[in-house]
Amino acid sequence: MPLHPAQNPPAPGIPPVRKGGRRRRAVLVMGVAAVMAAALVQPATAGPALGRHAPAAAKQAVGHYAALGDSYSSGLGIPTETNVNCGRSDHNYPTIVATAVRADEVTDVTCAGADTRHMSGWQDSAPPQLDALRTDTALVTLGIGGNDLDLPGVITRCVLLGYVNPQGAPCKSSYTLLGTDEIRSRINATAPKIAAALQEIHARSPQAKVMLVGYPVIFPDDGSACRETIPLAVGDFAWLRDKTKQFNAMLAQQAAVYGATYIDTYGPSVGHDACKPAGVRWIEPADTESAAGFHPNEAGHRSTADAVLAAVSR
Repeated sequence: MPLHPAQNPPAPGIPPVRKGGRRRRAVLVMGVAAVMAAALVQPATAGPALGRHAPAAAKQAVGHYAALGDSYSSGLGIPTETNVNCGRSDHNYPTIVATAVRADEVTDVTCAGADTRHMSGWQDSAPPQLDALRTDTALVTLGIGGNDLDLPGVITRCVLLGYVNPQGAPCKSSYTLLGTDEIRSRINATAPKIAAALQEIHARSPQAKVMLVGYPVIFPDDGSACRETIPLAVGDFAWLRDKTKQFNAMLAQQAAVYGATYIDTYGPSVGHDACKPAGVRWIEPADTESAAGFHPNEAGHRSTADAVLAAVSR
């Protein structure tokens, strides 16, 4: 079983993970921000963070817009937070999209730590996200699945093993023992859960344009390592990159089969991974003033908004 910050003591020299509400259990390495504190880089410089271009205004106003998803959609750690329990920011991509499409009404229920169970079930005090849908909903964005893979636990294990064998690929080896790719199995197991969510969205909002949002670049797309910033083993950078691509490929396939538009956030974010310096990166390698560790900053959310708006205009 993968190590998890809440279940395992930190390795020597690794600060304990901060405890708190749901916002610190968010997707793609909640708690890993603290694990990475040993390699903390300088905080990002405060100031406007823009994507490739400002989102274009919609040709026609949209009625009701519902935004569903996890911390990669809620904007965890991006100022200013409008919902503490869910780590929801007023500069997340749903907010940018809602403004650009001139939505008459917006229901943003994105929440840090959400997985596919929370589409139809409660997440602590947060009601099921699918309850945000209406028969007259015109636009839905959904960004979900990372927590279903237990990616926080995966990254935590990779960091710990990186101290044991820094020049190898110990995390890859640990997840592929006896020829079985455990992460691939988790991706395959998550696929029908994504399918079920998409089907329910169509059932509740039959007229809506549905956008399934993928996950952006986290580690360098060329497979290079940056151990001075992120203490993974050298060989595990490329392996984690490949797992991200496999995960996104599954999401794209489910979108194609179940009547949604897949929003590619990986391609536009190449060159803006967590290894890059402040002002270039769209993913923070640790908690900074710009965003939570291993989560998109405002520039990353603007890029996602650009991709969603381009799909809406089509």
